[in-house]
Amino acid sequence: MRILRASDHRQMPWKNGGGVTTEIAVAPAGAPVGDFDWRISMATVAADGPFSRFEGIDRTLTVLSGAGLDLEVEGETPVRLTPAGKPFAFPGDVATSARLIAGQVTDFNVMTRRGRWTHSVENLSMNGTRVLPVAAGAVVIFCREGKITLDESSVLHAHDAALIEASADTAEISIGGSGEALVVRLSRTLSAE
Repeated sequence: MRILRASDHRQMPWKNGGGVTTEIAVAPAGAPVGDFDWRISMATVAADGPFSRFEGIDRTLTVLSGAGLDLEVEGETPVRLTPAGKPFAFPGDVATSARLIAGQVTDFNVMTRRGRWTHSVENLSMNGTRVLPVAAGAVVIFCREGKITLDESSVLHAHDAALIEASADTAEISIGGSGEALVVRLSRTLSAE
C-alpha cells in the first residue's frame, strides 16, 4: 500500500490550457498527459467551457465541492453533477463541455486507456469499519472529507489517497473512520495482458 499525501500531489496545466489539474496518481509512474494507462486527478473548474479531449480514454467525473455543473457530452442527454450525486462515466474522446451552476467547482477525475484498463468509481460514506476486496489490478481510496483509516494503521485526511495493488498478500483491506471516500477500482483488460 502506498499513501499519496495531498501535499505531494503534482500540479500541471490542463491539456487544453484552460486551468490547472492536480495529479494524484498515474500509471506508469511519471507518464506524460498523452501516454498514460490510467490517471487520477482533481481540478478546479472556474468558468464554463470545453473539456480537454483525450483520444482512446474513458473518464469518470465526480464533483467534490461547489454547487455543481451541467455536463454536455456529445450524443448524450445533458447531466447535472453535484457533490451529492453519483460519479458520471463518459468517453473522453468526444466533445464535452461544462456550465457551472453557481460558481467554481472542484472535481475528481479518473481516466483509463480503452483496451488496456477499465475502472469504476463509487462513493463510500464511512461510520465504522468494513472490509473492501482488492480485485485484480489496483484500488485507490481517496478521502473526500473527514478521516479514513486503512488496516488500523494508515490515516487519510482530506484529499489524501492510498494506492493498493492487488497481490496474493493483499486480497482485501480494512477501511474505517468517519468521513467520505471515493473508491476507484482499476482492472487491466484481457487484451492488455
